[in-house]
Amino acid sequence: MNLGLFNLMSFQDNPRGIQGVISDTRDMVGLAEDLGFETAWFAEHHFTNYSISVSPLLMAAHMAGYSRRIKLGTAVIVLPLYQPMRLAQEIALVDRLTEGRLVLGIGSGYQAYEFDRYRLDVEQRNTLLVEHWQFIEAALTQGQASSMSWRDERVETDFLLTPLQLPLPPLYVTTTNPALLRRFARWQATPFITAGWRGTPRLKEMARDARRQWREAGLDAATPLAVQQYIHVTDSKKAALDAAERALFVARMISALHGKTVDTAGAFIQAPKFPDEPDASVIRDNLIIGDAHYVAERIIDEVAEINPSHYNCFFQFGDMPIQAARQSLEKFGREVIPLLEKAIGKVTVDIH
Repeated sequence: MNLGLFNLMSFQDNPRGIQGVISDTRDMVGLAEDLGFETAWFAEHHFTNYSISVSPLLMAAHMAGYSRRIKLGTAVIVLPLYQPMRLAQEIALVDRLTEGRLVLGIGSGYQAYEFDRYRLDVEQRNTLLVEHWQFIEAALTQGQASSMSWRDERVETDFLLTPLQLPLPPLYVTTTNPALLRRFARWQATPFITAGWRGTPRLKEMARDARRQWREAGLDAATPLAVQQYIHVTDSKKAALDAAERALFVARMISALHGKTVDTAGAFIQAPKFPDEPDASVIRDNLIIGDAHYVAERIIDEVAEINPSHYNCFFQFGDMPIQAARQSLEKFGREVIPLLEKAIGKVTVDIH
């Protein structure tokens, strides 16, 4: 099992503003690389302070200059929002700019607020995902793809740029839908799931449901699965609740963004409590927040049931102060990873 570092890059109260969010991300990625994490992942969202990472490909290309070994992943490129001809070229270029360290995560998206502003129907997202991938797949693997011109004529286009990693960079997809997974099966795409603030109980349920659906659809129920989880390592009960409040801030924004109309002050989301919102203590217990031994035990329990091939860790959620996020990641590397490796084997790559 390999470890990832997820970077949402929310902006709430960073004392250095947007530049602080960017600087904090460089800091966390550098530390994760030093600790032997396999991949640093970058989100994609638009128009609000939920995330300033509007282009995961740009973030991957940027971080290639601030790192040496760690792979750089898109989590995820929201395919329906792109012109596929341009996107195919950018994927190929970034794989070459990173010297073959790109990991390609793609998805259909889910935030109606974003789709509406791109004049797209969020209900068509899966159809657009497949249509755009059909073009991108051909462009990247064959160096040629066809598209319709403005005159409704089919035009064959040659692509000089293809990825350094042949035939494609490692592929992750944010779906467990059997029909969609069949479309990506030839590339051995890894399904990627996250449960957000609902944490471990929901994550286990999602994994069970996915494997049941795959089995019923005639797919391999043991297909590798990637998961994402909020983690904060601390010996302080107060710091644990503070971290849960940061996660709650993210949860409120996600709830607001599911609708097309969001109350904002400028681009800052005014996110009220969502229906049946739990207390911060429930959030803390759902997520993996606590001392090193507790965190290790919780991860070992999840791994035993879900058996993920990739475990993506979300440390700096809700624009958490960099000192607290760094301390948590450092403790994870120093105290949690040895406990994990004792129980389940090596979980990081060899950096030497």
